[in-house]
Amino acid sequence: MILKNFAVFEGIDGAGTSTQIQLLKKREECKNFCFTAEPTSFPTGKFLRQMLKGDITLNPKTSAFLFAADRAEHVWGKSSENGGFMGIEEACLNNKITVSDRYIFSSLAYQKVTCGKELPAALNSFFPLPELLFFFEIEPEDSLKRISGRETIEIYEKSDFLKETEKAYREVINEYEKSVPQMKIIRINAVQPKDVIAEKIWNELKNLL
Repeated sequence: MILKNFAVFEGIDGAGTSTQIQLLKKREECKNFCFTAEPTSFPTGKFLRQMLKGDITLNPKTSAFLFAADRAEHVWGKSSENGGFMGIEEACLNNKITVSDRYIFSSLAYQKVTCGKELPAALNSFFPLPELLFFFEIEPEDSLKRISGRETIEIYEKSDFLKETEKAYREVINEYEKSVPQMKIIRINAVQPKDVIAEKIWNELKNLL
């Protein structure tokens, strides 16, 4: 199912998705948009962020289930801790354009590397798909240069892992391009200047207004 008014930013760590979300937030035209991210700020998401920092060690299959559980709350739940966020589905059905930094495609790529294709595919088969998917394309070497300047490096932000994940991402996106043509996929050259990328994103998003 395609969920109208829903847009997702995807790409490996360091691709610049979070930077573009912040630039969108500054646009006057986006003042009524709903911006969100995964892992969420729900208790499930906070636990996952501890895992990503390396504070907690989990079996990869356990992680896959937890990411799916956090996503279920993200799509269908409500939380006062998340600024009164009503859940992606309800927000979109109420004509609120919702932009998420990461969604099921992250799980299908990252978890394909850690625990195989079948489990993440099964766990994420129930979630609605976005109307727009922005896929930030970047070579792992370039993303690692950006990541190296961060104070905290997460467990997935390593050269060999990012190379495998980047390959898995491309496979996932290519599959959706063929199988779900009604979901519009916009490929972003993530090494372009930030303002060039921002304008390309806005030119697509404004069509949802």
